[in-house]
This record gives sequence, structure tokens and C-alpha cells, in this order.
Amino acid sequence: MGNGKTYKGSCFCGAVEVTATGEPAAMGYCHCDSCRHWSAGPVNAFTLWPPANVKITRGAANVGSFAKTPNSIRQWCKTCGGHILTEHPAMGLTDVYAAILPDLSFRPGLHVFYEETVLHIHDGLPKQKDVPKELGGSGTLLAE
Repeated sequence: MGNGKTYKGSCFCGAVEVTATGEPAAMGYCHCDSCRHWSAGPVNAFTLWPPANVKITRGAANVGSFAKTPNSIRQWCKTCGGHILTEHPAMGLTDVYAAILPDLSFRPGLHVFYEETVLHIHDGLPKQKDVPKELGGSGTLLAE
């Protein structure tokens, strides 16, 4: 569980609270079509955690979920619609959206699904065609 630090976040209205303990396994930006549609933006900032390090600490009964595919189970607050997290069972990781963890210093390390991007970002970070090989992807890097 890393350093044992606990980061608290919540949905838009505050009815659902989540905590993430330790440090993320990875942080970055996702450009896939599903994340873009889900976030209503051109890119989604993610923080990936071991599932055991993420807990809904308030409002669990108020959490809705939807799985477009078995790879991503997206969760949100039923009151305000605020996005909370996405479980990625095949990867063994949970994405707590970077924007809901105000005390976490977001330090992105890569871009994933960059082949699907609609917003080219020139920041010197690796651009994965899909996801790294160790997470089940091709591991193919694309030019910035």
C-alpha cells in the first residue's frame, strides 16, 4: 500500500466519497473513444490503483454503475451524476479520476489509446497505441 497516505475525493455534490491509499500504480491520459464520451471531453486524466487501495467511504448505496464492455465498469453518483471511478478487472486496476482527488499531485507518465486521439498533445510523454504490454496491450509507441 505504498506510503499509507490517504487521498479523499468525492462526486460533484459530495454525496459519494472515495478514498485511495498509497500511491497510484500509474497516472496519465486516456484518449479512447469510450473515455472521451464518458467524460464529455477530448481526453481523460486517470490515476490507476490496486483495487484493494480504493474504497467508497460514504454514499455506497448512491453509486450507479454501467459496463459497456467487461473491461470497464464505470461508476457515478446517482444524485448528481458526478463520475467517481472505473474498475478495470482485466488489468487488475481501478481508475479514480484525477480531477476528484484534489490533494493528489497529478504526475502523468503516459498517454494511452493515443491512436484514437482527437487532441494531439506535445508534452514529451510516451504515446501508447493502446496500453502497455504488461497491461494486455500491444505496447506499441506512436510518434508525438
